[in-house]
Amino acid sequence: MNVKIDGRRKINSNVIVPPDKSISHRSIMIGSLAKGVTEIENFLFSDDCLATINCFKNLGTDIEIRNDKIIVKGNGFALSAPKQILDCQNSGTTTRLLLGILSTQEFESILTGDSSLQKRPMKRVTVPLSQMGAEFEFLEKEDFLPIKVKGSKVLKPIEYTLPIPSAQVKSALIFASLRAEGKSILKESPKSRDHTELMLKHAGANIKSWEEDGVYTVEILPSQLSSIKIKIPSDISSAAFFIVLALICEGSSVVIENCILNPTRTGIIDVLKQMGADISIEDVENRNGELVGKIVARSSNLKGVTVNKDDIPRIIDEIPILAVAAAFAEGKTTIDNASELRVKESDRIKTTAQMLKSFGADCYELEDGLKIIGSRERLKSAIVNSYKDHRIAMAASIMACAVEGESTILDAECASISFPNFYDILFSSTKKI
Repeated sequence: MNVKIDGRRKINSNVIVPPDKSISHRSIMIGSLAKGVTEIENFLFSDDCLATINCFKNLGTDIEIRNDKIIVKGNGFALSAPKQILDCQNSGTTTRLLLGILSTQEFESILTGDSSLQKRPMKRVTVPLSQMGAEFEFLEKEDFLPIKVKGSKVLKPIEYTLPIPSAQVKSALIFASLRAEGKSILKESPKSRDHTELMLKHAGANIKSWEEDGVYTVEILPSQLSSIKIKIPSDISSAAFFIVLALICEGSSVVIENCILNPTRTGIIDVLKQMGADISIEDVENRNGELVGKIVARSSNLKGVTVNKDDIPRIIDEIPILAVAAAFAEGKTTIDNASELRVKESDRIKTTAQMLKSFGADCYELEDGLKIIGSRERLKSAIVNSYKDHRIAMAASIMACAVEGESTILDAECASISFPNFYDILFSSTKKI
């Protein structure tokens, strides 16, 4: 599906963005591993999260969609051997966290995914999990899906420092550590998103975490999990598209309520504020360890910045839309230390640069990031390849709204991976200036 967008638009509205994708994935996983009935409200029914549901159904978990709730009937860590290959589709979160969970099971299983997911490296997860006693076999190509997994009922504890901060790798090791013979200790610097730790604490896991001298440490002891009730807040990664839309479009403002404000996720807000963005945070509350509140953004005159290395793990998913903001900012923006972008749904350093260049932006691809010279005057409408990457498609669509003329986004249906009704909301909440 290709989408045409007539530019020079503005937004002045409240926008309801989808539930948080990271928390939606983890709610199904933790509910499946807990004993008892877990109730989940405001779940994200996106392609990625549905892949997680399907995988756990194939592992014997009773998951029922009941009106506006999901009911997960967990049996502790007593999953069943799947009768078919587990298809993670396009979801790296499903795959990597599942590798940790399957390491705790004695049966064999095979994980695969779509052509994009089969290009994403997995040894960063399987190497430390192998040290704990799990066994892995790459069935076609070393380091990539499909993978055969054989776990162990009791794993060895591990002390491990993540070479690159990663919530997916850390979470996989945390899940495995819940079934280890003793205490596991994980370290990373800087800290990546901590939704797994917070939700596991809510479920009664014996887990501690702290930050000291820039090093984040998680200590995990063997634990049984209790069922929980959870209402999932809105996803700041999805909200970021409409926040930037309001910032770069003249006379615009947007209000996003019930949004996750976990400090490991608000890097996009912090960097945009450094660029001069008019953004305010209101009505903040603590919901089972997660901060939730309202974000208000208004059109702003942005300036270029150098993104701090320590902010990269906090904005890794938002870099494509941050790059769009940078194209409209005055001066140079530099984003580096972001080599992780090379192994996302697409090579997001390359695809973000190509997307910006399509619109006429002055953008340079670095080995581990981007350099963008902002200039609103040189930007123009374009035909843009999404590379079937949801974040590239949506970032391009936001840029198309702010330039003059009609733009076309190719293969735009991929937005449904994380934001199923993105285009409905985009067209209903904006209008021509």
